[in-house]
Amino acid sequence: MALPGIGFGLARIGGALPPDELTVLSSNATKAVLDELAPSFEKSADVRLVLRFAPSAELKARIQEGEAFDVAFLASPLVDELVAAGKVDSSARSRIARVGVGVAILKGARRPDLSSPDAFRRALLEARTIAYVGQGVTADILRNVIERFGIEGEMGPKTKVLSGVTAAEAVASGEAELGFTQVSEILPHPEVELAGTLPAEVQVYTTFEAILSPSSRRPDAARRLIDFLTAPAAAPVLRAKGMEPG
Repeated sequence: MALPGIGFGLARIGGALPPDELTVLSSNATKAVLDELAPSFEKSADVRLVLRFAPSAELKARIQEGEAFDVAFLASPLVDELVAAGKVDSSARSRIARVGVGVAILKGARRPDLSSPDAFRRALLEARTIAYVGQGVTADILRNVIERFGIEGEMGPKTKVLSGVTAAEAVASGEAELGFTQVSEILPHPEVELAGTLPAEVQVYTTFEAILSPSSRRPDAARRLIDFLTAPAAAPVLRAKGMEPG
């Protein structure tokens, strides 16, 4: 969903850089939102964004190792860890949205029954293969669900723990029948579809926050980006990408 007056032209490596440029580290869960809204922000604020996407856990490690950035969008528990480690100030964090875990299937494939915990348990047992990103926020959620169902032994041999590819990509390539990840990572993928979300009884929502680097060279522009993404005008885009604002 595009906002009025949307523009184009994210910074390209090797191209001429404008005087005002922000480095943005973003979880894959917020990628679709930033891909949609970044051009509009660039046009309105006369700022170029350099966007770098990866799982939240990987980005947290890179920040701890000293990677330079202006704004980062990460899962709240990892922001807590960065605050505790003194890497960011607790006053420089803002809630952006929350999102639940979804199930990705190949377009046109049979949809698993996700209507209840019992149905979901059966769907897991019937699946040929499942996949999730090892460093993604979904990993612990799904492991806990499988442990709760008491089916660790059955699921182990047919579970693929991914690195370097997303769960949606694994489904699209045929590597997995069911891919588990944040809903916002499934909806943009052209070759897969959202079969549904985890049943309410086992669903876990993850909140994603924006954090401002204490060493940002352009803190005013960085705060404008955060304000832009938390403004009411951004809410319809967040919802369209599978996230709940705030």
